[in-house]
Amino acid sequence: MRLIILFTVVSISLVTSSPVSVDDEFSLPSLENIESHIDNLWTNFKKGYNIVYNTSVEEVHRFKIFTHHVKMIIQHNIEHDLGLHTYRLGVNRFATLTNEEFRQAFNGYRRKKQDRSQYSDIRRSHISASPFITIPVSVDWRDQGIVTPVKDQGQCGSCWAFSSTGALEGHHARATGKLLSLSEQQLVDCSTNWGNNGCNGGLMDNAFKYVHDNKGIDDERAYPYLGKDEAACKFARKSVASTCDGFVDIPEGNETALQEALALQGPVAVAIDASQSSFQFYVSGVYSDPKCSSEELDHGVLAVGYGVASDPVKGQLEYYIVKNSWSAAWG
Repeated sequence: MRLIILFTVVSISLVTSSPVSVDDEFSLPSLENIESHIDNLWTNFKKGYNIVYNTSVEEVHRFKIFTHHVKMIIQHNIEHDLGLHTYRLGVNRFATLTNEEFRQAFNGYRRKKQDRSQYSDIRRSHISASPFITIPVSVDWRDQGIVTPVKDQGQCGSCWAFSSTGALEGHHARATGKLLSLSEQQLVDCSTNWGNNGCNGGLMDNAFKYVHDNKGIDDERAYPYLGKDEAACKFARKSVASTCDGFVDIPEGNETALQEALALQGPVAVAIDASQSSFQFYVSGVYSDPKCSSEELDHGVLAVGYGVASDPVKGQLEYYIVKNSWSAAWG
């Protein structure tokens, strides 16, 4: 099957299940009352996520980070209710991590200049928008049953692997009518010689090239995800569930071509800038942060649709539906 891959940044409405968050389970207080409630929020947060610290020094450090984030989230949501933002934030499992720690642990897309000639046997340079094609106003491939449930990469910078398997899963399902969950761990363990670095990051191009050259990728049940780098590749030919004939790039920033690819081809592997704290704690709405970069991309996800939403202040908002890999407790 021929896959589509894109590297760009867009305004997105992010797709996961409802989060298990402090914001949902416990009403966050006003900023004026935060100091009298923060200890109780902290206790409930630790209990909810089964967190125990080895030393009081570490707990004090994490409590300070947690308090800072709770205040930031409350302030943002106040501004959202005033019409200043189109998305809400919530406390999640990342609340005790600094933004730098978060980015280092979970954002594993490693963009770099590459010798594209290595892909010449399977990769066409670009797919461009056509002026003769009419596409739907909205697309959501979840409704067609070709998107697997949200997965969890854990504290491993393997987002590139989940973005890759998501595209493979979707196109395999379109071609065969069978939705399978494919092995991210195989990509983590086995694609090092293709330029990827396991939990230390990688690229979707490299993953597709590996699956093509390897003539297949295993089913996730046969090669389950561990969330860490293994010493050896455990690929089993008998467990191959899908293959990759090739892939195509979409020009960076060409959203018309992206929408055509989504409408006519299926889910698209994309890279975004996920470095902002607003993304770290995103809960709902159409995410659009002016500080996001179109050049400094650090996270691989899967675009599964697009559409238009109505905002009482901002008006009509175009968005993309994106499947992330930070578990159903995010977004």
